[in-house]
Parts: sequence; structure tokens; C-alpha cells
Amino acid sequence: QLVESGGGLVQPGGSLRLSCVVSTFAGFTMDYYAVGWFRQAPGKEREGVSCISSGGGTTNYVDSVKGRFSISRDDAKNTVYLQMNSLKPEDTGVYYCASRGPSCGGWGPHEYEYWGQGTQVTVSS
Repeated sequence: QLVESGGGLVQPGGSLRLSCVVSTFAGFTMDYYAVGWFRQAPGKEREGVSCISSGGGTTNYVDSVKGRFSISRDDAKNTVYLQMNSLKPEDTGVYYCASRGPSCGGWGPHEYEYWGQGTQVTVSS
């Protein structure tokens, strides 16, 4: 199971930090998994935002968030973070974290096996 938190309402240019707590299952500890963040705006498809591999050696970002978002992980706390700075109205949506095997792979949601319930992020003045 994955549980997201940290969403909320923020003004354009503001910051939020999302957290994703990953429960261990299927005999694997949290450090086995790559974890991705996705978002879905109303009426739009779910899109990949960022991913961090097992061990944190690889981090990927979609072009629209490069230089503004930063993903990190603390395996001792079973938690992955998404630091979001310089937020824009187009960043609004429900943010989900999801896990898969050790490497990040592509941006397709179907590539991820386990999902959280999501946390709402609204960027508005």
C-alpha cells in the first residue's frame, strides 16, 4: 500500500512537499522499489511527473517540471518525497505515487503495479 500526503491549496509561485509512505509487501522491503509520481487534472489523462529508482541512483522528470520539482527517498522511513517549487496553475491535479520494480522505466501508468489514493494539489490565486 502507498499513502500520499502533503497536498493543498497554494498560490502561483509557491511550494509544496508531497510525501508517499510505502508499505512493504510481497516479501520485498521498500528499498527494492522504484517509485513514481503521477498527476491527473480534471478531464485529462494521468501523466507521469517524476520517478526515483531503487537506491535513488536515477531520477527522471517530465519536461514540464524540470528545474522546479525534486524527488528524493528515505528508505529508513519508507518514504518518497516530491518537492514542488515555483508552482503554476497548470500543476493543479490529483497527485498519485506508485511503485514498480527496481528501475523507473517509461511514463506509462500501466508500468506501475501498486498505487496510492492520491492527494489534491491546487495552484490558484
